[in-house]
Parts: sequence; structure tokens; C-alpha cells
Amino acid sequence: MTVENAPGLVVGTGDFVYDVVRPWGEPPAGWSLGLVSHVAADSRDRVYFYQRKDPPVLVFDRDGHFLTAWGSQRLRDAHGIFVGPDDHVYVCNRDEHEVLKLTPEGKIVLVLGQRGRPALQAPFNHPADVAVSAGGEIYVADGYGNSAVHRFSPEGRHLGSWGAPGAGRGQFTTPHGIWVDAGDRVLVADRENDRVQLFSPEGDFYEEWRDLYHPMDIYVDGAGTVYVTDQVPRLSMYSPDGRLRARGRPVAVGAHGVWGDSRGNLYLAEVGLNQVTKLARRSPFFRAAP
Repeated sequence: MTVENAPGLVVGTGDFVYDVVRPWGEPPAGWSLGLVSHVAADSRDRVYFYQRKDPPVLVFDRDGHFLTAWGSQRLRDAHGIFVGPDDHVYVCNRDEHEVLKLTPEGKIVLVLGQRGRPALQAPFNHPADVAVSAGGEIYVADGYGNSAVHRFSPEGRHLGSWGAPGAGRGQFTTPHGIWVDAGDRVLVADRENDRVQLFSPEGDFYEEWRDLYHPMDIYVDGAGTVYVTDQVPRLSMYSPDGRLRARGRPVAVGAHGVWGDSRGNLYLAEVGLNQVTKLARRSPFFRAAP
């Protein structure tokens, strides 16, 4: 099932005003989308859908025209996806307990974890999301079987982990989304604890942001604005210091993934509706993070 909006639907106020395009993206004739778990965009504003259906990765141009698809031979259970500064694609192959780095064409260049072998508080047990810092370090929110964040070098060497089950500082109950901002702060959507926690690259606790209900995903743009989706369903925008700047309900169900492009547009993966919603930005915007 998909949900369409009437032409001319506009949401937002102030610096955050968007035209709602729902659904966005045109699959080839005869194709239908499965559960779109996450979405990401690269330096050329090509948009990657990550879905729980073959083929799992679909790529569209900035106008929503289909370009290519890949991943059927390896990717079993789509969850998190991330496009790094060099346009390499990182995906969580959740039920196989692995994270893969691939070229934009889908060629595997790095494998983290042991395929088909879950680990206890070690990489991985049904990993939920992956993020890459500006320096190339890889961070994984290991959110379903574990309550941990794992850090890796760009080459895939395990540098450390932190987290344990619970609701205290540095503990998690389903760490579901992750992002590393320009200051190398690691932001984690601690879903069942209704908060976002912020850490140093080594896992030192900085602070937590609340006033959220089951936060799902995090995206940070080039100006440092933090976008958080939750299960109200809402999209909340925060300043880098955690001040709420805007909040709204532009989606029919909670967006499981969120990403922005170089023009300030946002893409929301509505997993329950098998679609992606685009929020085309009207007001002044800043360059999105690479």
C-alpha cells in the first residue's frame, strides 16, 4: 500500500518549508517496491532505496528516474544504509550479522562481521545502522541482538565498542540509528529509551536529548542541523546544541530512515507503506553533508 498526497501540499515553517512529494521515485514498469527500510543520497544526488525485496538496492537520479539496481546475490535483510564521503555505500545486512562496504555499482570491497554468525556484545548481532565519519571511520549501531556501538578503522580494524542493555548513560535499548557529525560527535537513536545519546568517538558520554518517542533515525546536514524521525510519527529538527528548531508530521507513518541531498531536500523511508516521501525544500537551505 502507498499513500499519495494532493498536489500542492506544503509543510513546515520558518527555515524549514517543504513541498511534499509522496510517493517519490519511479521504479521500472512492472516493478513494485517492497518494505523500504532506509534511504541515502550520494555526492551527485543519486538516491539509494534499501528495500526488503529483490533487488534490495535501487538507485534513482535526483528527479526520481530509475538508474540501476543491485545486491540480490548477497543482501538478505535490508536495514541501515549510508553513503560515505567517497560515495562508497555501506549497508547493514541485518539477519546475516554483517556490514558491507560496496562501490556505487554494488561491488563488495569490505566485509565487517562474520556472515551468519551472531556475537554477544561483539560485532554483530542483527546490526541496525551504520555511519561513517569524515575521516572514514565506521560506526555501527548493533541494535537488535546487542545493545552496543562498534567503531572500526577505514580498513575495517575493530577499534572498540561501548554500550550495554539498560537505560543509563551509555546504555541502550535498541540503538536503531547512528550518525557522526562534523565535530566527530557520535549521535545514537536509542529507540526504546526515547532519546538520542551523544558520545565522543571513543564512547565517552556527552549528553542526551529527550522529548522523543521511539526515535528511528538521524541525519545531520552541512550546517549541523540534526534531523530525527520518531514513531509519533514526527520529524524534528535540532540545532547542533540540541535546541528544537522545528517539528512536524510530514509522513503517514513513522519514517524508518531519513537523508538529505545537496539542495536541502529530505527523503523519508516509510517502511510500512512501501514508499519514499520527498520533502522538497522551499526556504533557504544549506549544503548537505557529504
